[in-house]
Amino acid sequence: MTLREVKIGTTVHVKKINGEGPVKRRIMDMGITKGVEVFVRKVAPLGDPVEVTVRGYELSLRKADAEMIEVQ
Repeated sequence: MTLREVKIGTTVHVKKINGEGPVKRRIMDMGITKGVEVFVRKVAPLGDPVEVTVRGYELSLRKADAEMIEVQ
C-alpha cells in the first residue's frame, strides 16, 4: 500500500521509499524515512496535494511523491 492510498485520519509507518536520485533525496530531506510514523491529515479533492504530519511537522506532498512511499 502506498501513502497515496491511505485514508484521511490514519497513522501509518513508512516501509520503503521507491524512486531514485533527487526525488528520493527530497522525500528523505522532509524527514520521511523508513520506520517513521506518518499521519494523513488531508487530501485535496483531486488527490494533489496530500497533507501529512511527520515528526511534528505538517507537510504537503505531491501525489506522485506519495505514490513512491510504501507504508504499512
